[in-house]
Amino acid sequence: MVWGVVAALVANVLYSTGFVLEKRALAGMPPLSAAQPGRALLLLAGRPLWICGAVALALGFAAQLAVYRTLPIAAAQGLFLSGLVLLLVLSSVVLGERPSGRERRAVAVIGLALVMVVASLYETSEEISRTAPTGILLALCLPTLAAGLVLYAAAERRASRRHRQPTTGVAYAVAVGLIYGVSSLAIKGVSGHLDTEDLLGSVPAVLASPYPYLLLLTGVSGLVLSQTALQRCRASLIVPVCSTVSCVFSIVSGTIAFDEPLPDDPLRLLLRLGGTVLALTVLLTLPRHEANTPTPEGTRS
Repeated sequence: MVWGVVAALVANVLYSTGFVLEKRALAGMPPLSAAQPGRALLLLAGRPLWICGAVALALGFAAQLAVYRTLPIAAAQGLFLSGLVLLLVLSSVVLGERPSGRERRAVAVIGLALVMVVASLYETSEEISRTAPTGILLALCLPTLAAGLVLYAAAERRASRRHRQPTTGVAYAVAVGLIYGVSSLAIKGVSGHLDTEDLLGSVPAVLASPYPYLLLLTGVSGLVLSQTALQRCRASLIVPVCSTVSCVFSIVSGTIAFDEPLPDDPLRLLLRLGGTVLALTVLLTLPRHEANTPTPEGTRS
């Protein structure tokens, strides 16, 4: 279990670094559009700094495989939230983003949620499931993917309106978070089918499951949508909201699909569920629009 916690923290560092590098690379690129995924991928492939960020994220996904083999999905997702603190620091130092006081307090609450989840793991031995029934998995994942795409499209329509308030990107982040939540379930499924002593021999079992195909679908769509969102909005807002949505979805749906029981001890259960509720509360209280900038004298907004 200790190695699972270490792998989760390594994944957090890789994710935070990857997102910040990608955001930095996106700053000097032509505007991306989710409606033109081929053009977006070609533009991204021509940026070495963006490729470095993408490699960091890919290594983070690899670290997740180790996490899901050693920790229950609910506990793993709680640990992944700790990366939001590092992300906030990096986005401030590297990108020059200045989160509002409200957003800094939100990250502090997420830190408290992390402590609660970690505390629920102390000296516990919970069962870790390796696979989920295909019917249940698809019933949870396919509607979620559709909801994410519909929400993103709605956010795009609102963003194209004239005289709109500047958006913080919460709607974009929620949509991408739903897609990456499905991706998390797919990663857990792949990790359960891999045999560490015979990786090549376990490939047929992996390919016979729905997990690699869900991972491919969410990986490509999540990549394009997340990059257009990052280009338009602050990483210090997009990534925390996306991570929170992904975390909550993975905990709820993963516990159902993989049938991993929650802690029997009332205190551990309170800490595990309380941490999740705190993270969700942060999401619901974040502002949807940027603060209005002063209007120059003599002009109308």
